[in-house]
Amino acid sequence: MKKKIIAIVILVIIFAGIIFLTSPNLNPLYGEGLAFWAFVITVFCAVLFLSSVGTKNVVYQRDGVIKYSVPKKGRRFVLIAAIPWGILILLAIYSSALFHVNAYKNQMPEPEVREFASDVQPIDVNQLPVVDSELASILADKKLGEKPALGSQVTLGDPTIQKVNGKLVWAVPLLHSGFFKWISSTEGTPGYILVSATNPRDVTYVDSYLIKYQVNAYFFDNLQRHVRLSGGYFTGLTDYSFEINDEGRPYWVVTTYKNLVGISLPEADGVIIVDAATGKSTRYSIDNVPAWVDRVQPQDYIMTQISNRGNYVHGLFNFSNKDKYQASEGNAIVYNNDRCYLYTGLTSVGADESTIGFVMIDMVTKTPYLYQISGATEYAAQQSAEGKVQNLHYLATFPLITNVDGHATYFMTLKDDARLIKQYAFVSVTDYTSVGNGENISDAMSNFRSVLKSSSGGSSIDTSGEQVTLQGKVERISSQISGGNTVYYIILAEQPDKIFTAVADISPELSLTREGDNVSLNYNKVDKTIIDIATFDNLMYTQK
Repeated sequence: MKKKIIAIVILVIIFAGIIFLTSPNLNPLYGEGLAFWAFVITVFCAVLFLSSVGTKNVVYQRDGVIKYSVPKKGRRFVLIAAIPWGILILLAIYSSALFHVNAYKNQMPEPEVREFASDVQPIDVNQLPVVDSELASILADKKLGEKPALGSQVTLGDPTIQKVNGKLVWAVPLLHSGFFKWISSTEGTPGYILVSATNPRDVTYVDSYLIKYQVNAYFFDNLQRHVRLSGGYFTGLTDYSFEINDEGRPYWVVTTYKNLVGISLPEADGVIIVDAATGKSTRYSIDNVPAWVDRVQPQDYIMTQISNRGNYVHGLFNFSNKDKYQASEGNAIVYNNDRCYLYTGLTSVGADESTIGFVMIDMVTKTPYLYQISGATEYAAQQSAEGKVQNLHYLATFPLITNVDGHATYFMTLKDDARLIKQYAFVSVTDYTSVGNGENISDAMSNFRSVLKSSSGGSSIDTSGEQVTLQGKVERISSQISGGNTVYYIILAEQPDKIFTAVADISPELSLTREGDNVSLNYNKVDKTIIDIATFDNLMYTQK
């Protein structure tokens, strides 16, 4: 009996150490929690079982074979150890789509169908995110290399795209590069790096705050352990993302979740926000998340729910694949009207090169919006853009969906072997053979508009939105060759804060226009400084 007590005490100490070191979810209502307790019970039962088997249970047979009889008490231990594993298996079966197909389908709500041209903001070339996660890491590493002493002590964390004070940036935390580096700086790593998502030359090292709590720290400074010890041992936790508030203070935003059916269908229900410097933790429901938090919903949850809705659109047994759809190969974070969305295309099951539309999911509320635009998949658009510069062997990044003059358009950068941006490309969603590229965004857009005009036989400027007609006197006019086209830039005396642009083939009168001429312009009403003209008329000339 004394040996049993000692063995149990040792096991308790060992498992307490395991709980501290691994910080598992201890809630048996979650699959990982139930598996952990099943393992604990199994180990305890094994120890007690082995201690119950002694020499008095040995039976000597005449033929010399030794057999051990298992006492009834030992059999009970086997049964007790098997019960939690049996429960886990039964729960997994019960939680499957076989019994809850509607719950699987409806976890992602029915998307609201919206009009693309009116819902998605028109493109602003100054706000296009040209820096992706890979390039953000390269630029942050280059900035870190400017401080040799610091670079040997820390490593870069994963970049997180977000809006800080209206500016789209990648936030990259500095993390401990090892155990001994952590020991030498337990107060934390010195700050983070901000990489502008719209300007590769805008990279800032911020050392105003220490990152004490992080995934690369140890003991009580480890982020996951800190959240668990702060009351999260019985909470579902996932998606530890690094975010900056509008004052520049760094935080970790940890998504909390619950299972909707048994141990399946995890659903985000809030966040725990941890101050990266002080460790102060505050829990919020989705309804009262601070405004500066851009993301609550984990991307993998969203993609799984989209796939489930498409897969079970007509129930579990739909062998003909009627109306089935699936998310396309990739997804991206995009911003529209200052809200953060996950964007992905939708394709019919079995279709590889075309989409039936695309969805944008609000990354806080999970509100889905559907835009029913048939066209090319993101992968097909990438191939089309790469084909335009195949002699240069550039590779296209995953495209973002944009609104160019009312047209749904893919935008992507073209990189060389060093993964540096060399060109930019626009590809029409509805006709992926319409590609415009250039060494800067303006050239690429001008080339794209010219391609659209050539393919459609008319102006590429959309006129379906609210139209504005403006008459005024030309104060300044100039032109330049861009993307193989002549582009004119006009400032009117009546609108000195606006620059109106037009491709030469909109009107032959553009080449004849001079300062002082009275002209009439027509364009879509947009809140931008640089505005594309839909029609142009020089009132000094009368065409016959």
